[in-house]
Amino acid sequence: MDDQQQRDHYFMELALEQARIGAEHGEVPVGAVLVNTDTLLAQAANSPISLSDPTAHAEILVLRKGARLMGNYRLPGTTLYVTLEPCIMCMGAILHARVSRLVYGATDPKTGAATSRYQIGQDGLLNHQLQVVSGVCQDQCAELIRLFFRKKRQENRTT
Repeated sequence: MDDQQQRDHYFMELALEQARIGAEHGEVPVGAVLVNTDTLLAQAANSPISLSDPTAHAEILVLRKGARLMGNYRLPGTTLYVTLEPCIMCMGAILHARVSRLVYGATDPKTGAATSRYQIGQDGLLNHQLQVVSGVCQDQCAELIRLFFRKKRQENRTT
């Protein structure tokens, strides 16, 4: 593993911990971490249920925190680590923030907007393009989601 892959693995592990925290609170287990060079700026778990906010995806929360910390809504030079491929809303925010690099774990074939369903930010249609790396800690990220929804289905059957 080269240095960049080691960094990606390290920060994805932090995002996975956030996802686990979210799952403990009944949220879909998605975690995100925003990094500037090697400095951790922000980390968050999905929180739409607990915050009663449909935009409170982990990605949006870390972008908000990172922007406040940096004193700018533009976040060039940053890398966003997220356990699940971002949706359309999150990809829009990532592009508006001018994040340089997106690293995600599990793909989302139904709503993924980085590579699976759409290729926002890589399709040449917008003025900002970003580097996308997928599959970092993919098995752990996908398993966390699978287990969460399996448990939800079992709970729904018993009620």
